[in-house]
Amino acid sequence: MLRVIGLLLLIPLFDIVLLVTVAIPFLGSLVTVALVVLTALVGMLLVRAEGRATLRKIQQRLAVGELPTDELIDGGLLIAAGAFFLTPGLVTDFVGLLLAVPFTRYPVRAATRRWVVQPYVDAKTGGFASGQVYVGGFPNDENGPAGPGPTGPDGGPSPGSGSRSGSGTSFDPNEATDVDFEDNDEN
Repeated sequence: MLRVIGLLLLIPLFDIVLLVTVAIPFLGSLVTVALVVLTALVGMLLVRAEGRATLRKIQQRLAVGELPTDELIDGGLLIAAGAFFLTPGLVTDFVGLLLAVPFTRYPVRAATRRWVVQPYVDAKTGGFASGQVYVGGFPNDENGPAGPGPTGPDGGPSPGSGSRSGSGTSFDPNEATDVDFEDNDEN
């Protein structure tokens, strides 16, 4: 997390260095300021248009009962793009443009989902949201499949190898019998 904050702080610093060393000597002060203001205005208009389109897509997805996950990530990226456009500088305007244009926003959205959203959701839900759940019993349980004990032909625990405290018996699914249920049609 500190690396991300450090990177975000380095972008405006790099922007200032670029303006002072490259843009001002070659373009002049007035042209550089006009270019920065123009790119910010055009970028904000682009973010506004894309935001409206994204909001419309969110409403359409919700109307049919679907979760608008991609659209919500797009909305967050458009908010970040707006912040980059409001920060004066050519580098921040370029980063804002990458986040505002749908063609370049798609790979950023995929990366955000993979490396930010999914790990966060997995950490909060214990893996249930993405299906990364331990299903072999309790971890480190001595009587369960993860613990030591007799193994069957497939390497797993042998049938009936688990123990129940006090009963001395185990359940064998091969010995289970069918149970007849009575029909209760009394209403």
